[in-house]
Amino acid sequence: MKAPLEETQNRVQMDTEEHRDCIRLMPVSLANKIAAGEVVQRPASAVKELVENALDAGATRVDVVLQDAGSSLIQITDNGSGMSPNDAQMAVQRHATSKIRSVEDLDSISTLGFRGEALASIASVSHFELRTGMDTGNPASLLTFEDGALKEVRPAPPMKGTVISVRNLYYNVPARRNFLKRPQTELKHILDAIQVLAMSHPGVAFTLQHDGNVLLSLDAETGEDMATNQAARLSALLPIGDAEGLIEVDESTSYLSVKGFLGHPDDARRTRGLQFLFVNGRWVRHRYLEHAVHAAYEYLLPEGSYPFFALFMDIDPRHVDVNVHPTKAEVKFDDERGVYGMLRAVVGRALGMALGNPDFSQAKPMTGMRLDLGALSLSEEHPGRVGSNVPSMGDQGPLGALFAGQHPSSAARSGAPRVADISRSLYQGMPTSTSPRTETLQAGSAAAYAAASASGLGEDVLLWQLHDTYILTQILSGLVIIDQQMAHERILYEQALDCLNDGFGLSQQLLFPRTIDFSASEFALLEALMPDLAKLGFDIESFGGSSVIVRGVPADISTGDERSVLDEIVDQYRMFERVEGLQGRENLARSMASRGAVRAGISLTPREMRSLIDQLFQCESPYVSPDGRPTMIRMSGNELRERFDRT
Repeated sequence: MKAPLEETQNRVQMDTEEHRDCIRLMPVSLANKIAAGEVVQRPASAVKELVENALDAGATRVDVVLQDAGSSLIQITDNGSGMSPNDAQMAVQRHATSKIRSVEDLDSISTLGFRGEALASIASVSHFELRTGMDTGNPASLLTFEDGALKEVRPAPPMKGTVISVRNLYYNVPARRNFLKRPQTELKHILDAIQVLAMSHPGVAFTLQHDGNVLLSLDAETGEDMATNQAARLSALLPIGDAEGLIEVDESTSYLSVKGFLGHPDDARRTRGLQFLFVNGRWVRHRYLEHAVHAAYEYLLPEGSYPFFALFMDIDPRHVDVNVHPTKAEVKFDDERGVYGMLRAVVGRALGMALGNPDFSQAKPMTGMRLDLGALSLSEEHPGRVGSNVPSMGDQGPLGALFAGQHPSSAARSGAPRVADISRSLYQGMPTSTSPRTETLQAGSAAAYAAASASGLGEDVLLWQLHDTYILTQILSGLVIIDQQMAHERILYEQALDCLNDGFGLSQQLLFPRTIDFSASEFALLEALMPDLAKLGFDIESFGGSSVIVRGVPADISTGDERSVLDEIVDQYRMFERVEGLQGRENLARSMASRGAVRAGISLTPREMRSLIDQLFQCESPYVSPDGRPTMIRMSGNELRERFDRT
């Protein structure tokens, strides 16, 4: 019989022998597929990498052809320098590049691509074809790859430039293919990728064709003045109006050069959809530097508004690191605070010169809660408020549907109690059982309500507005504070979902139909949303190119406001999709609610506050906004007594 120590040693030795040499080198094809997950996240990633290679090759024209939003075909044609037969074969090898030779070269990267991974990654997950030549006097080379492996090499007719065809993307990675979004969404991402590349290269002509339709056609801007060329390219790509209305930025130091254009504060939008920052010709995401631009606009914009800007920063490559992420969309600076300070100063100087120095001597002092009890009487409405977004009861403004009464579809809900009954339950309670959603608030202050009624003031005397943002109302057990914007978003969100599900939305026809131009990516998204927008009351159809003609809008939208409404819906939709991953009707309903909700800082009459509360308690989920934030908070009498040390 063996000793326990000897048995343990033998068992350890056997386990070691059984598990010896279990680490293996991955096959090249498998490694390329794994790398493709980072480099080629979606068809737009492949398009971006291929177009960047074309630009690095000196192309002055780039043509993109797509089928099925890139999942069936991506074809990129350029007139760049082309490649020799040997270079063509090497280019599709992993970590093969002409951009860098040594570690020192990482400190002086001036090209868009440099990692040597893109072509190998794309070829490993598609049927890949490369045709390239260096002049029109010698045969070109045609190479075909499958699963990343070279299948055939043969001569082709002479040409100068390169044509790359990517077919059946992710055909051998079904999981990745299944995670692709709808074709309209993928197409929008491709258009976004082409857009930023075209913005930073105004001297290059671009075309983009999808399923036989030309979505983008840009001529090269070849004027002598670079600023003029840049402004013309921005106007051709973006819905920013006349380039003459832009504010030019042009400042240089020995460390950093900043050029580009700013939008006028009056043209600010509700989302960040028209904000672009480039570093050495590369579009980047950098929230810290974006904040520098916003800080320069500090006193010129209302809260929640974002200006247009397209700023191009040139800096010595030694002071910036672009090798942060495989997508090359992030950069780091060796003196980030210095770059922030200069960018803020440059933008502030440009704004000051264009707009003049603001005069704060006439500024109104900030005020707190107004205790004008006489204004709470029902017989005394606020007069017409210049600049206010809240219309009178007879207007059809952004809040017309809210203050006109109950939404048509909500009245059809089976068993729904009357609005007046639910609202009155806040103050005097309900004699019969009610739904759980009103249960916590139904024990209203009967004495306060009776006193208000006896005095002739009505129940609205129990409503107060704090800082033009919060609605305060008394209940039997304490105090309820309602966030007017969150509450209105909940109301509009559920109304929009009702319209999208039932196909019923009130519409008003325009006396004169209006034609509106959009950027290519915005138009692609808008075109995909048109069937659902029709259910909300929009009457829109394509009008050639990236334009639409608007014949009708929802009844609660003021005529003449069609452009800003559609802009904000598109911007909100894209933001919700990017940040929260929302899709389809839920995203559109959220976008409509976010666009139309009454904002903080808007004064409401007692009658308007009453209507908002009435409709809030008709909602299925009155206590939370569409994004999950509370619409109201309740402070009990006990909590108030504790805070005043009256226990």
